[in-house]
Amino acid sequence: MAKHHQVLIIGGGTAGIMVAAQMLRKNPKADIGLIEPAEIHYYQPAWTLVGANTYDYDKTARSMASVMPSGVNWIREYAETFDPENNKVTTAVGNEFTYDFLVVAPGLRMAPELVKGLPEAMDKNVICSNYTNPVHTWEVLKNFTGGTALFTQPTTPIKCGGAPQKIMYLASDYFRKHNLSDITDVVFATPGSVIFGVKPIAETLMKVVDRYDINLRFHHKLVEIDAEKQIAWYEIGKDVKAGGCVVISGDNDGKGVDESIQYNYKDVKVTQEGNRYGIHFDMLHLAPPQAAPKFVANSPLANEGGWVSVDDQTLQHTKYANIFGLGDVAQLPTAKTGAAIRKQVPVVVGNILHLIKNNSLGNKKYDGYSSCPLVTGYGKMVLAEFVYGSKFKPDPKLKQFPLLIKDSSKEHWRLWILKKYILPYLYWNKMLKGIEV
Repeated sequence: MAKHHQVLIIGGGTAGIMVAAQMLRKNPKADIGLIEPAEIHYYQPAWTLVGANTYDYDKTARSMASVMPSGVNWIREYAETFDPENNKVTTAVGNEFTYDFLVVAPGLRMAPELVKGLPEAMDKNVICSNYTNPVHTWEVLKNFTGGTALFTQPTTPIKCGGAPQKIMYLASDYFRKHNLSDITDVVFATPGSVIFGVKPIAETLMKVVDRYDINLRFHHKLVEIDAEKQIAWYEIGKDVKAGGCVVISGDNDGKGVDESIQYNYKDVKVTQEGNRYGIHFDMLHLAPPQAAPKFVANSPLANEGGWVSVDDQTLQHTKYANIFGLGDVAQLPTAKTGAAIRKQVPVVVGNILHLIKNNSLGNKKYDGYSSCPLVTGYGKMVLAEFVYGSKFKPDPKLKQFPLLIKDSSKEHWRLWILKKYILPYLYWNKMLKGIEV
């Protein structure tokens, strides 16, 4: 016999916990089931700081039991199959759960297998990632003695698109403070064609790039990691929208370099084989490719890319009216961040409560707001805030903190205080408790 819940939530990350907590605040008698097998809940935004030894990793973890809102039926199992026609979810151990409304928010998964050689190389020796093991990132940084420091990101969507840059700026600042800048070339290889898609932020970041003397290599498509030889292999894809590569044409002194592909050229060792370019590195930080969890990607809820297909504004599923998706797993044309979830949750909760009461959607809409706190050095930060269409749009709610400054698109130490102290406090004490901030 399937167990029934009025609202069934998949995922106990930021999105799932916040939906449950906000719903219970608005309707304390709500019957909510939440499927989540993990025993630990992490505050992942602080992992950027852990990788640069300016935040304690242990403080980013709390027990799932401590953040689970009281009144929620916590189902400690893995969701495995969806049967939306019959309002049913089956778990990996075969238990069945039915629902009136389903909220799908299991986040995404790391998919290193999408780059040849990466699964074996992850988090070993001089290859590190704040996404998977920020403690190892600090070990790599601490033991670095000069050479090519390569930072890169994949062509897939990733959590917080700015994170691969943040650790690069912190590392560059670290190199300066430890007299390593003169013997180090910092290279950022990205599939994009610009440093950041929001113009005022990009302008600020290019000044940061100049300050640290960073070599940007656009249109990179990472295809293979040779851990033994310490080479990251890229394909050229300047005309490929999703990503691409670095091309060095002409002499190795930087003349004849295609400037739409290279900015601030550095003559680091590059091996060419056919249409592939291998950048030799002495340390490599990467964001691994990321994808939707397989049980979602293989389900009737997914679009062609494997993500949950929802309406951009209402977050209601495009086919099933009683299903909503949000957070990293949702197919939304904005950045996958906790800040985005902060704005998505009230829309999902409002719409479900309106459907329960009036059998129609409410008037709450999500405008695509997301933000990326771009740490640009120890004690410095820029806050990239934007909505659909990559339009810069600061959140008026953040202005209520007297500590903050008028223009979040410029670097400031007060924004660092926001990142390191205020946001973690708000996360644990307000957001996860269902208080809208």
